[in-house]
Amino acid sequence: MAVPNPRKLFVNLCVQDLKRSMAFFSALGFTFNPKFTNEQAACMVLSDDGYVMLITEPYFKTFTRRAICDTRTHTEGLFTVSCSSRAEVDDLVKKALAAGGTNAMPAQDHGFMYGWSFYDLDGHHWEVVWMDPAAAA
Repeated sequence: MAVPNPRKLFVNLCVQDLKRSMAFFSALGFTFNPKFTNEQAACMVLSDDGYVMLITEPYFKTFTRRAICDTRTHTEGLFTVSCSSRAEVDDLVKKALAAGGTNAMPAQDHGFMYGWSFYDLDGHHWEVVWMDPAAAA
């Protein structure tokens, strides 16, 4: 589906320890754009059109008047990353668990779609999914 005016997505997540979070996501194979990374925030690259800003709590608080969600006990959202195969889904979640993440939900196989999920070091809920391209068409 061609989008006449494609947009980029930047998700902003509050983290307790920026260096530790960067090490965690680096272990999963993600990279960071140094142009938008400093001691207060890091720009994690998902794709050419999707980014996650990992932001330290003191700096994050400058962007909102509301209380920050305690992700140890509450879910603020489900952040979903697509993969090109079932094996890649399993590989990414296993890397997350090995790097200190925790299992969020059991793997779910719907035939045309497969997914598994984990909580990162700050308790953010990440869904990792594969969908059969023929089913999506």
